[in-house]
Amino acid sequence: MASLDMQGAYDLSNAKINELITESAEGNYALGIINQKTNKFVVKYVGRSETDLNARLKQHVGRYPKFKFSYAASPKAAFEKVCQNYHDFGGSKKLLNHVHPTRPADVDWQCPCCNAFA
Repeated sequence: MASLDMQGAYDLSNAKINELITESAEGNYALGIINQKTNKFVVKYVGRSETDLNARLKQHVGRYPKFKFSYAASPKAAFEKVCQNYHDFGGSKKLLNHVHPTRPADVDWQCPCCNAFA
């Protein structure tokens, strides 16, 4: 079974983001809803920030009710994790991510799951 390996789910609000994400650092996130029947988090969108997870999450406030997050050890680690999450949770067929996560223009990182950048 796929796992995000993230903390949460929390209400997606500026106040909650400020309370929980106190470091200006790279990280990953998942946005979604709580299934009313199972009371489980349902992933709708996955993303990352290579510099400031707090600021990136705030760009999504009002779009989804809940979020999960994790810090990343490096921008490359954040990229690899968002790719893994994207594939694990169904890619553009099941997520609201319309395209595969992109990589920064100045690097040659490869997706650990597919040949998107081969």
